[in-house]
Amino acid sequence: MSSAPSRVFAARLVGLPIFDPQGDQVGKVRDLVVTMRVEGAQPRVLGMVVEVFGRRRVFLPMTRVTAIDSGHVYTTGLLNMRRFEQRTTETLVIGEMLDRTVTIKSSGVTGTVFDIGMERARTRDWVLSRVAVKEPSKGLRRRGQTHVAEWDDVTGLARQDARQGATHLVAAINEMRPADAASVLHDLPVERRTAVALALDDERLADVLEELPEEDQVGILERLDSERAADVLEEMSADDAADLIADLPPETAEILLQLMEPGEAEDVRRLMKYVENTAGAMMTPEPVILGPDATIADALAHVRNPELTPALAALVYVCRQPLEPPTGKLLGVAHIQRLLREPPSTLVAGALDDELEALRPDASIDQVAAHLATYNLVAAPVVDEDRRLLGAVTVDDLLDHMLPANWRERAVSTDQGTMGPEAPRG
Repeated sequence: MSSAPSRVFAARLVGLPIFDPQGDQVGKVRDLVVTMRVEGAQPRVLGMVVEVFGRRRVFLPMTRVTAIDSGHVYTTGLLNMRRFEQRTTETLVIGEMLDRTVTIKSSGVTGTVFDIGMERARTRDWVLSRVAVKEPSKGLRRRGQTHVAEWDDVTGLARQDARQGATHLVAAINEMRPADAASVLHDLPVERRTAVALALDDERLADVLEELPEEDQVGILERLDSERAADVLEEMSADDAADLIADLPPETAEILLQLMEPGEAEDVRRLMKYVENTAGAMMTPEPVILGPDATIADALAHVRNPELTPALAALVYVCRQPLEPPTGKLLGVAHIQRLLREPPSTLVAGALDDELEALRPDASIDQVAAHLATYNLVAAPVVDEDRRLLGAVTVDDLLDHMLPANWRERAVSTDQGTMGPEAPRG
């Protein structure tokens, strides 16, 4: 390795971009793979779990890491594109070691692991050498002290810990984008995945669930008590919640719908009535809807909402009262680019595109795709026979339904091939 700090902590590596010698990013660091030895002996770091294009996870041997700095990891450029499969002799530092309960022998301090340090040994191998431990909090105002101990001064890391919590892994996941957090969660062992999911707050868990494969979604939701599951479903977008509830046993689905807030449950029930893969089934019932008396400033204030996806923020739907779907008659849509060109004090009704064709809820997925492509749209209104707005279909909704059901898990296409031979591990 041409250059590297003398010691690197694992939690600070997660999410760092990895570059080849030409300066092109080839992936992101997701975890470290180590082989454990007897208690007290420093584990050897075999390599990194790297997320590449298509959210595929591959193995990068440490022998191919040429440099590490504060914000980047550099490689020889050779990556084996075979999906990473953890072996029984291997341990993941982030996924499995954080939050284990350990004891520092020299001081008798017991706490949980919140980071692990690695460094180069004289053999040129990378080994785990330091353990960052946090004591439990003492009282309401006293945070637990933190300690950094030598690896051989810590007991409890080489064995499975039934008491293992999720505090520090949750903290790491909370710093990630939902899609990245979902990828980390998906790769954890089932019990560990459940523990981490249970420790996330409702809003964060909802964001992550929306990015997980259906099997993982159902598995996690079934581990929650019914009240908590209903709360999480309320935090999800209505179309994603409807898709998830549809995968549950009917009796379970009905219990959860009964526990949800009536307004949220009604949106979900309405979406579940539509035939799968139609505009009605994939639309969101919560686009930006305004009355004709709203100003351009009002419209811009609504589309600035950071919780809106870019596609939902691209159009404002102007309707007569009532403004909750199904609304009064749809008068037209206002495109964000047009809104930005108009004086803020003028009425949004003066900036309407009232000639845009709307979709019917029974439009097929191919018809929706053709509609968006024909009019160069990232979103489109869905109306009933009386032209009342029912919701909006966005391009991300469309892609979610057009891609294969397991697209989040699928490997990248084989035409990427293998870059270099697979290096032995262990």
